[in-house]
Amino acid sequence: MDEQVGIAVLGCGNWGMNYIRTFSELSESRVLVACDKNPNGLHEVGERFPGVILTTDFEHALSVTGVDAVVVCTEATNHFRNGLRALAAGKHALIEMPMATTSSHAEDMRLTADALDLTLMVGHTSVYNPGIQKIGEYIQNGEVGQVYYLYATRTNLGPIRNDVNALWDLASHDVAIFNHLLNNVPEWVTAVGVRALGNRREDAGFISLGYPGGVVGHIHVSWADPNRASEVVVVGSEKRIAFDDLNPLEQVRIFQKSVSPLDEEVSTCGEFRFLLRDGDIVSPRIEGSDPLKSQCSHFLECVSKGTRPLTSGVEGQQVVQVMEVVTNSLKRGGAPVKISPARERNGHQRQNGYRGWKRQLPNDVFSVNR
Repeated sequence: MDEQVGIAVLGCGNWGMNYIRTFSELSESRVLVACDKNPNGLHEVGERFPGVILTTDFEHALSVTGVDAVVVCTEATNHFRNGLRALAAGKHALIEMPMATTSSHAEDMRLTADALDLTLMVGHTSVYNPGIQKIGEYIQNGEVGQVYYLYATRTNLGPIRNDVNALWDLASHDVAIFNHLLNNVPEWVTAVGVRALGNRREDAGFISLGYPGGVVGHIHVSWADPNRASEVVVVGSEKRIAFDDLNPLEQVRIFQKSVSPLDEEVSTCGEFRFLLRDGDIVSPRIEGSDPLKSQCSHFLECVSKGTRPLTSGVEGQQVVQVMEVVTNSLKRGGAPVKISPARERNGHQRQNGYRGWKRQLPNDVFSVNR
């Protein structure tokens, strides 16, 4: 591989432009190709980034000399097919979230990358936010104490998507955050949604997730709320920590206030007594950094060194599996649905590797010569 990682970006909408800009700013990479089925989407790329090859043909993009990795930021329903095509062509892949729209497709993509020894990373950009990273440090070093529950709010007036509903679009970010902070995955899910705008898809919803140890997470998302919010709160036995992505001055606030039971002291009625703590509210200094740039730098490092990304195909598949169960709960009117542990393909298929099981995948995915 050359000193710079050659990048092809598939999908030149808002996020595609962000990736082109970010990888162009990093000295370890060079954006060689921009691909979009809509020629109008390529016009701005050509004006802002002269020298980048423009094409509407994905196979042409994959065949350009020097392309080592592909960024897929098309509609979510096309992530699986386009990601597999990139991997089958021998390219490392960064797939925007959600990684796929079914857990079986996410697994197929992950196993393809493993079999071909390629880096597969999912764009859980929020996990790379320095504020979220700071909260993770507080949880890991025990300063929060026992985590009681978490909740997140992600609302705005649109933008309304045509490929997935608001829960898939917005809540998947918070599922990724919860999984990262707790270093675990949910055991059950309940979800309800509304189609307030008369849309064919839910444009607002509420999700509850049950994690091991009795920890509960709750997520509210909406495309129809005039109050723009992007918040995560963790409540523990020692502290409450609030993250507000829209407040650059105090992105993280630590409330040194809590309540916890005094195990030794039981009242005459057989009830536990509780210890109330009242302390300061602290806003720690957060190093300013662009989460997308941190994510892209991490991807380049993983490609160059062959290391596993923080948000690998494993984490991507876990989020997709949760969202798949969210859909099932929506169909059942909010009934709780258990999440089965992620299944593994049997050892025989794994040992045979890519050529041993690729026939299970869509044939036209492998039309690109490796």
